[in-house]
Amino acid sequence: MSFNIGLSGLYAANKQLDVTGNNIANVATTGFKSSRAEFEDVYSATRLGTGSKTVGNGVRLSNVSQQFGQGDISNTGNVLDMGIQGNGFFVLSNNGSLTYSRAGTFKTDKEGYVTNSDGTARLQGYGVDSNGKIVNGVLTDLRIDTSNLAPKSTSTVSSTINLNSTSAVIDQTVAANKFDPSKTETFTKSFSTPIFDTQGNQHTMDQYMVKTGANTWDTYTLIDGRNPDGSDPTVTAPVASTMSFDSTGKLTSVSTPVTPPTTPPTSVISSDLKITNWTPGSVTNGVWTANGAAADPAGLTIAMASTTQFNADTARSIPAQNGYATGQITNLTIDGSGVLLANFSNNQTKPIGQISLASFTNEQGLQPVGGTSWKETYASGIPGYDAPETGTLGSVVSNSLEESNVNLTNELVDLIKAQSNYQANAKTISTQSTIMQTIIQMA
Repeated sequence: MSFNIGLSGLYAANKQLDVTGNNIANVATTGFKSSRAEFEDVYSATRLGTGSKTVGNGVRLSNVSQQFGQGDISNTGNVLDMGIQGNGFFVLSNNGSLTYSRAGTFKTDKEGYVTNSDGTARLQGYGVDSNGKIVNGVLTDLRIDTSNLAPKSTSTVSSTINLNSTSAVIDQTVAANKFDPSKTETFTKSFSTPIFDTQGNQHTMDQYMVKTGANTWDTYTLIDGRNPDGSDPTVTAPVASTMSFDSTGKLTSVSTPVTPPTTPPTSVISSDLKITNWTPGSVTNGVWTANGAAADPAGLTIAMASTTQFNADTARSIPAQNGYATGQITNLTIDGSGVLLANFSNNQTKPIGQISLASFTNEQGLQPVGGTSWKETYASGIPGYDAPETGTLGSVVSNSLEESNVNLTNELVDLIKAQSNYQANAKTISTQSTIMQTIIQMA
């Protein structure tokens, strides 16, 4: 019996050495989680129990449990290097077979998919719809699309404008004061805004403000120095919209004559200016020609509701418009919630996906499969998927990696203890052998 007890002790000490050695070997492995050998004693037993005078039968390995404590996060400077600060696992798919990992050493393959370091599995997350909105709930292969961002035509322009209430009135009934964009004395102030057609060509929209009365201003809108239909404003008079203000300087209405004119004349009253007859074009050698593109199908709406008439300088805030030219991806950033933000050469920033993290009720039930990855088992329970920083899930730290959580000092101490255990159990076998030899010599 003592031989078996000693042998079980040698086996246990050997397993402890194996576990400790594996921890030490992976002290520099990204995302590695240390293991711990757990043992239990062995007793002979009958149906009625072990009794009070039963001698133990040795020891056996009960479990090798992994310690999922947080590892240190170290900066690498590589945007696709990601560490998880807190709970959760990255989700990886190899042709539909899912594994889970804390190792965030990712890269892109030739098709732009984000993969693990050896390129065998793709990182999972949530895609985006045509409007750039994250589509939660359905896992997909995350892909960094390097193709050009298609242009978007301008449909809205907005800004905050103040018109100086003390500006001089320009009497347009006088022929010399008739609006002419080439003569600064015929308007009070002008503002320029870049806008885009359906092919991403940039155009300049100019708004000319003319004070015509105590609380009234006319605004003329030209695009590329032409009327919206492409005609020359010096030949075909541009149509003015009239802005009316109350005694406190607040805008009350914007009245725009209907074109073509009706009999009797009618106007559209709104807080917006609407251009529906814009034909994009360009001027070459003084000759205007259409460029083959079109305006936004919805027309061009210029929001004027934030216009005021106070005793302050006539000025405008930086205008906002929703169009842009073709763009190429120039930079990628990943925030704490796992959203991949692509920066384009046309000053646009668009989300192109979001990383998903998995959580388990019993992490100890996960099955290690190598490559610093685990698989779901019955004991672990089914995974729950969600975006980082949701519920108990941690955050994603880009440009960084989570280091191994192995405590080298503790492992070296455990190594000494395992060696001592091994020697002590070997000594029990040696002692038992000596006793057996003594008995044999007595016979």
